[in-house]
Amino acid sequence: MKFDPATNIQDLKQFGEFGDVNPSVTDSATYTFMQAKTMTDTFHGEAEGCFLYSRHWNPSNKYLADALASMEGTEAGWVTASGMGAITTAILGICQSGDHIISSMTTYGGTFAFMNNWLPRYNIEVTFVDITDLESVRKAIKPNTKMIYTEAMTNPLLQISDLPELSKIAKSKDIKLVVDNTFTPMIVAPAKWGADVVVYSLTKFINGKNDCVAGAICASNEFINSLIDVNDGTAMLLGPVLDPMRSSSILKNLHTLHIRMKQHSYNAMYLAEKFKAYGLKFRYPGMPDDPGHETLKKIMHPDFGFGGMIAIDMETVDQANKLMEKMELEDVGYLAVSLGYFKTLFSNSGKSTSSEVPEEIQKKMGLSEGLVRFSVGLDHDIERTWQKIKKSLETL
Repeated sequence: MKFDPATNIQDLKQFGEFGDVNPSVTDSATYTFMQAKTMTDTFHGEAEGCFLYSRHWNPSNKYLADALASMEGTEAGWVTASGMGAITTAILGICQSGDHIISSMTTYGGTFAFMNNWLPRYNIEVTFVDITDLESVRKAIKPNTKMIYTEAMTNPLLQISDLPELSKIAKSKDIKLVVDNTFTPMIVAPAKWGADVVVYSLTKFINGKNDCVAGAICASNEFINSLIDVNDGTAMLLGPVLDPMRSSSILKNLHTLHIRMKQHSYNAMYLAEKFKAYGLKFRYPGMPDDPGHETLKKIMHPDFGFGGMIAIDMETVDQANKLMEKMELEDVGYLAVSLGYFKTLFSNSGKSTSSEVPEEIQKKMGLSEGLVRFSVGLDHDIERTWQKIKKSLETL
């Protein structure tokens, strides 16, 4: 039977303590115990089902974490107050001073900045590689390499990581494979292809409303328990806890994710075909001539399409800015960072979400100064949207 994340979520039985169909929202920072010994046992991680303090666990966050783990096919999950909270917590839960990380050179700007600027302060070395060049990954391995880090679909160039092959490389050297799956929830299930840890910015497609900031880590029970250990767990001690009210709203939105991903993908493919016919320079992994197309076909769930992200290359910053401003005036969408929203969002990556990456590295990774990261919305009449984009292009 094939792995089906949407069905896994549908089969969840989660309801409130009074039979409410939506789980009750936790409104407590701390929890009572009837016996002092139970509190002591909970501090030691030995009291199953007991809640101690909301920075550690609370029922609302547990509901969401369990649902995400079910979607990903992992034993457990943990939710954070931001995507960066998930990324940094996971990395620091694996690596310590003296360790080495291999990372995709093409990655979210905040992740790049954390690895390039922050980790070296604590003697954690990072080697950035072209993650699609498996030989370069192999050559980058050192005796102290503890992690290979990548994004299933990279930000913003939309390269596709060959997760089965990266997993083979990692496992052959006892290295952890950590995958950011923010761009491709439901489309790709990294854990099923050998990822040890899957991280998310829930802010994007999973929540889909751009009304909160949140993140998640999905992994084994052992890894999640190590993160929340009261003595040395990075999640417990760094404290990136998600507010229970936000957990509750994200959980409800999660149940429509399968429908939304199909529409995002349908609209993006429609526009990609129009862009190709128009002669626009762009990248979309759903197109047969895209370098990552066959790799994505190998690892994707076919029901959810190729995703809602397109990278449009306008070659210069000036042309990119002109196009984005015209599209906003034509009501195509909004000139704004982020993605996965029900409205189309677009931004010039090199000057916004990838601005933390030095220009020389942007050039090395092939990031055009005119690249527009285009997150396709849930538009009902996508032909109408195309006509607005076409008008914007024709008036440049």
